[in-house]
Amino acid sequence: MVQKAKILLVDDRPENLLALEAILSALDQTLVRASSGEEALKALLTDDFAVILLDVQMPGMDGFETAAHIKRRERTRDIPIIFLTAINHGPHHTFRGYAAGAVDYISKPFDPWVLRAKVSVFVELYMKNCQLREQAALLRLQLEGGGRAEVGSAKEPAGLLAELSARLAAVEEQAEALSKQLDDESADAAAVATAAHLERKLTGLRRALDALEPGTGGGSPSVRSQN
Repeated sequence: MVQKAKILLVDDRPENLLALEAILSALDQTLVRASSGEEALKALLTDDFAVILLDVQMPGMDGFETAAHIKRRERTRDIPIIFLTAINHGPHHTFRGYAAGAVDYISKPFDPWVLRAKVSVFVELYMKNCQLREQAALLRLQLEGGGRAEVGSAKEPAGLLAELSARLAAVEEQAEALSKQLDDESADAAAVATAAHLERKLTGLRRALDALEPGTGGGSPSVRSQN
């Protein structure tokens, strides 16, 4: 059972955090509050997040500086960041947001429906990536077992491969549907690129799984390189 995704909400004003929670509650995911950049970085040390909604103007460490720290950390550098700001300082200010690593830059007041739709895309991509990692872990266990069933195991290697293939097919189908949805809605370039990366990973995993099928030779070293 896939756990709920975590969404990090960073704003120094409690009323803004409350408003974000009201807008995003319909997504039925786990919403985590942070009232400062320092608090956000602390939360990122232990938890994985699907997306970060980051206020630009905060006392102390502002949004730009917080984003810079996030992008410097290997653990968190790939987490999508959506900047939220109450003041529009023009193209230069927006460019600074994208240069800091944001996937989007939204001025307040924003359309709740638009914000919810943007966040939902990144949540769905995160879920697909989680499923992909699960399938890769199962495949890796099979490879490390040298294609032999463990003592006392209720499933033979062929049965394990069939189960892996079925699970992977389900993820492939969902990823394809998501890509079509992004194309239809002219989604953000960052979301489209993330979806394409997910499809490439799925293709590599499918090739690795096919290589394990009887009669294909299935060399373990080359398969491991796909992961």
